[in-house]
Amino acid sequence: MRRLVVAAAALALFLGADTVPRPAPALAVGPVGLTVDSLDRSTAFFRDVLGFEPASEVLELSGRDVELLHGVFGARVKVARMRLGTEQIELTEFLAPRGRPYPADTRANDRWFQHIAVITSDMRAAYARLRAAGAAHASTGPQRLPDWNPNAGGIEAFYFRDPDGHFLEVLAFPAGKGAARWQRKDALFLGIDHTAIVSGDTERSLGFYRDGLGMRQVGASENHGIEQEHLNNVFGARLRITTLAAAEGPGVELLEYLAPRDGRPASPDLRANDLAHWHTTVATTGIDALLRARHGGWLVSPDVVSADPRLGFARAILVRDPDGHGVRMVEAQAR
Repeated sequence: MRRLVVAAAALALFLGADTVPRPAPALAVGPVGLTVDSLDRSTAFFRDVLGFEPASEVLELSGRDVELLHGVFGARVKVARMRLGTEQIELTEFLAPRGRPYPADTRANDRWFQHIAVITSDMRAAYARLRAAGAAHASTGPQRLPDWNPNAGGIEAFYFRDPDGHFLEVLAFPAGKGAARWQRKDALFLGIDHTAIVSGDTERSLGFYRDGLGMRQVGASENHGIEQEHLNNVFGARLRITTLAAAEGPGVELLEYLAPRDGRPASPDLRANDLAHWHTTVATTGIDALLRARHGGWLVSPDVVSADPRLGFARAILVRDPDGHGVRMVEAQAR
């Protein structure tokens, strides 16, 4: 877990307090977590297909703090972290109680949708690797976004699904776009650029992530056209895309579908043991104030809890943003 000092004012504003100054744009993001059906199967997929490496031992956790953190009574979990480049994901299997499968009819504009964007140095080779591994298409095929769009033109992208049905993306940046490190050619898969979440209202989401959590807005685009439709596999797709970043870690990309507006809201009883659950970890120096208000979100954990020190943080609380996406606020261990 990256250690990063975050101004206490950022946390107070997240809680909706109106007497504190605007937070400084200084948060650490990551790892991005997802619930899986079989930890063995998922770690093998991310390792063998996408080149991730183990970043931790496999932990088996249970007890009252585990129940409270996840908001799941009787929770017993196995957890493993995996690394690609400098970014990490966290895979969690609930041994008990088992949750619901990933909804088979999910579309990319449904508001429980979340993915990570894995950068590839060679889209053709990446697509061939995914085909050989039997990865399910979520896009109709790799798409090159058109040059008329100055912010996205030349980017190649492809959506696919992991063995549980989670959406994932491989993304290739042309010269002059993206971070300089995404131009490397020494590996097929290079790292995680961002996690993307569907937002029902961009301004409302900015209130949570930018004004509340102190992330800074670093990009914006409006994407449409046949390439975007085939990428998202949503007919008539027109998206407002807003990219947020912290001092460290992957970005957070807000996807608001201006059309079609028929994406479904997340189930109000979505729980951390359901396979549709993802969470984005955000590091801070103090999280007790989070209990006072939610700045448009709501609590999953009823209280801040202590964490197993092997997880890399001392205390944590799980909340949901205004659309129901999981955000795990963690307090770094003292050095």
